[in-house]
Amino acid sequence: MAALKTITELTELRRRLEEDVFPPDVPRARVCCGTACSAMGAGKVVEALAGEAADREIELDVVKTGCQGMCQKGPIMRAEPQGIFYQKVTPDRARSIVAYTVAGNLPFRQSLYRDGFLSEPISEMDEVPFYTKQLKLALRNNGVIDPTNIEHYIAVGGYAALEKALGSMTPDDVLAEVDMANLRGRGGAGFPAGKKWRHAKSDPAPVKLVIANGDEGDPGAFMDRSIMEGDPHNLLEGMLLSAYAIGARYGIVYVRHEYPMAVKHLRIAVRQAEELGLLGADILGTGWGFSVDIREGAGAFVCGESTALVASIEGDRGFPMPRPPRLSESGGGAWGYPSNLNNIETFACVPVIIDKGADWFLGIGTEGSPGTKVFALTGKVVNTGLVEVPMGITLREIIWDIGGGIIGGKKFKAVQTGGPSGGCLTEEHLDLAVDFDSLAEVGSMMGSGGMVVLDEETCMVAVAEYFLSFCQSETCGKCPPCRIGTYQMLEIMARITSGRAEPADLEDLERMAGLVQRSALCGLGNSAPNPVLTTLRYFRDEYEEHVYDGLCRAKVCGGLGLYSIDQDSCIACGLCKEACAFDAVTATKSSYLIDQDYCERCKACYLACPVDAIRIDAMRTREDVPPMQGVEAGAKERGRA
Repeated sequence: MAALKTITELTELRRRLEEDVFPPDVPRARVCCGTACSAMGAGKVVEALAGEAADREIELDVVKTGCQGMCQKGPIMRAEPQGIFYQKVTPDRARSIVAYTVAGNLPFRQSLYRDGFLSEPISEMDEVPFYTKQLKLALRNNGVIDPTNIEHYIAVGGYAALEKALGSMTPDDVLAEVDMANLRGRGGAGFPAGKKWRHAKSDPAPVKLVIANGDEGDPGAFMDRSIMEGDPHNLLEGMLLSAYAIGARYGIVYVRHEYPMAVKHLRIAVRQAEELGLLGADILGTGWGFSVDIREGAGAFVCGESTALVASIEGDRGFPMPRPPRLSESGGGAWGYPSNLNNIETFACVPVIIDKGADWFLGIGTEGSPGTKVFALTGKVVNTGLVEVPMGITLREIIWDIGGGIIGGKKFKAVQTGGPSGGCLTEEHLDLAVDFDSLAEVGSMMGSGGMVVLDEETCMVAVAEYFLSFCQSETCGKCPPCRIGTYQMLEIMARITSGRAEPADLEDLERMAGLVQRSALCGLGNSAPNPVLTTLRYFRDEYEEHVYDGLCRAKVCGGLGLYSIDQDSCIACGLCKEACAFDAVTATKSSYLIDQDYCERCKACYLACPVDAIRIDAMRTREDVPPMQGVEAGAKERGRA
């Protein structure tokens, strides 16, 4: 395809592609080929669909799309024009889908979605509960186009916003539209993108940069990865619009090396855009040019922080730097050039804002947080996956209406939002409207969009220890509050979860968390104590049970509890004795006993018992653990004496 020389040529190309790329009379199978579905065999499903259609001499357009969201049920696909949604598609079932749906225009029932084993199948994707409350803006093309084909992107309206901006808007008009839309950064802090752009634009430096932060390091998070994999041209168009608004000519996408598919698709997208004249020295004959480079990060979580990310781009170790100067100022950005930095999802929202207008965008979400947010829904929820919902939706709607509730019908305990730096919220927060401000008010944060659901069998102390250990291992070590403070906090947490803690440790932990939060150099250290502080705030009774009673109610933490065998329940199978490495389990004539002198409370017998005959009781009463100096006063202040 020849390079486009004018805006008119792009308009004409779009009109032609809208008719030619996805003709409505051609049967089509849109197969999710995101990372999750690819790992479950989506590639073989594509081959089976194409092979069966060829064998039957049936025309079938097989589109390999990005992530369609319902990762729990992958590989998934959508058959068109019927609009039938299929889950857990195998190569054999793919061949049956061609026979039933493509050739016979009938649904293949074995691969249809069901809410339960006895429930009636649901054929339409839009009627599947997982999708009914979603609204896709950043992910609007995921599940629709082949991300490696620029013609697909243009055919569904891609680069129309760029065409509009270059043809009828000044850079100030574009900036004003984004500012008016109150697009808040989707990377965590929620700072308005328009204000950030305006600050970079105001710097008189002749060279400016646009940087896309794709260093998504939160455990279980894959929001930005899915956009880069499934719709890379949307990201490039958002960066182009930002560059046009602030007067930048160079762009960088900083992406994790652990995202090989994202890196591959981004490189393909950049090459295609350059060949078509949408990136380069003279874009569409306007005289304005913009080029994009892909930089791979080494996987350091701290490089999600803006100044550490810039240091990594420059080839240095990812150390945060004190501000000012800010990235948007001379001397603060990459190589000293003013740089506008937004995360991937933020840029993905820009084209639709320019195309449809700020007023349209403001009509979605809440007054303070307009638009939508993408979440990676994981944990003890029935349907895990990628969801995009309007701001203001409640946690209850996300977990039950979209996620299908808790696995096994167990009781909900908490939801952790905002990744390892976020907070844990309780049942009383389930009807909380999800937006930047409401989450911050209850001690949590939006973060980049991680959402981990926890059930009644979860130990909240162990969860806090896990996230703290992640942050501690990812600290760059530059500032003492983070380097030393998180280590000391983790030592206290280890004592609590292993039954070695003293009452004073709770006060020390809370005091240390506050010091780290207030004095660390960068956002990693400032937010690392959040899981500990929110669990102390909402689940303090569990901490006190660990310390005072020597008991983990969820039976998760080893080293806690008094282990015994319920003689009425014991079936004398001997599995507990086989599992014990300390010879603490002894046989009697009819059952087994646990010798407390040898028991190390390792949980091996508890996990081995097939009939739940192992009891774990409190090791001591609270009267056996007198408060140390200062602790009793603190307890009285909290109304817990």
